[in-house]
Amino acid sequence: MTLRQQNQHASEFRLPADVDWHMLDKSKFFLLGAALFSGVSATLYPVVVLKTRQQVMKTTTTSSPPSCTSLGLNILRREGVRGLYKGFTTSLTGTIPARALYMSTLEITKSSVGSLATKAGGMSEPAAAAVANGAAGLTASVAAQLVWTPIDVVSQRLMVQGGQGGLSTRYAGGLDAFKTIVRVDGLGGLYRGFGMSIITYAPSNALWWSSYCVTQRSVWMSLGYSGSNCGGEIQAAAPSSAVVVGVQGLSAACAGGVSALLTTPFDTIKTRLQVLGNEGGGRRPPTVMQTVQTLVQEGGWKACYRGLGARWASMSMSATTMITTYEFLKRLSTKVQE
Repeated sequence: MTLRQQNQHASEFRLPADVDWHMLDKSKFFLLGAALFSGVSATLYPVVVLKTRQQVMKTTTTSSPPSCTSLGLNILRREGVRGLYKGFTTSLTGTIPARALYMSTLEITKSSVGSLATKAGGMSEPAAAAVANGAAGLTASVAAQLVWTPIDVVSQRLMVQGGQGGLSTRYAGGLDAFKTIVRVDGLGGLYRGFGMSIITYAPSNALWWSSYCVTQRSVWMSLGYSGSNCGGEIQAAAPSSAVVVGVQGLSAACAGGVSALLTTPFDTIKTRLQVLGNEGGGRRPPTVMQTVQTLVQEGGWKACYRGLGARWASMSMSATTMITTYEFLKRLSTKVQE
């Protein structure tokens, strides 16, 4: 191959992240996505259980919640491996439709906003890509929470059963928890903490996707590549699959860590509202401000960061695993180009 042919080949190369919505085989995209992300959720679920239990533990200013390691060992000793998977079936049932709604909203918004920002807004392609990714993450998160919040409420209540600071109400399973919540609190009980979920996840997703976009582009440029957008056209020899996965994983982990640090207080408040909201014996559930006051009384402002270690690890591992899986899924689902 001549130098000119090599340059032409390199300039036409597109990273998996650059696969647009119109290029995907939608049936394959959703079918493979359900299978791949179910496996990822199963792998990371125990860390979510640890994070949730840490956040709902009631302590005093003179005591502190146990570390993730000691908490995990305690769960294994008292409840076995099943204790780390409480509520998993319920969570998985909601993950599939929520993830499908999230992915479709994400890709449609990303393509639409990216084109609009470039053509109508006059933005440079890197800036348009960052804006498009942020808008897509925000929109997709709001859409997914319509499905995910009720599942989150039920699965989190199952997670903390039997643990320190757990619920007094006992549930036989996900369906029993669902019926009990509706009977006691009505349908609104399934959407307890919905506002805090939006405050937690919508900005977090916008921040994550924008950070991921910018970080990935920076990493590629530091490696000697250049492109017009996040994983856009590469002006050098095409990188190997291992290099692509490595760059995506590193970018995702960095973005996940930043998001976890900024949004953990909101997640702690949201979790308490959803898990402990109906533990007042029929009394009106606590407000956001009352929940914050309770946390501060228990451990000062640092109590709002309970579960930060587990959430940081969960979001970083989840982000790394999810994005590499997601980009791999997009590549597998790309239509055959004529």
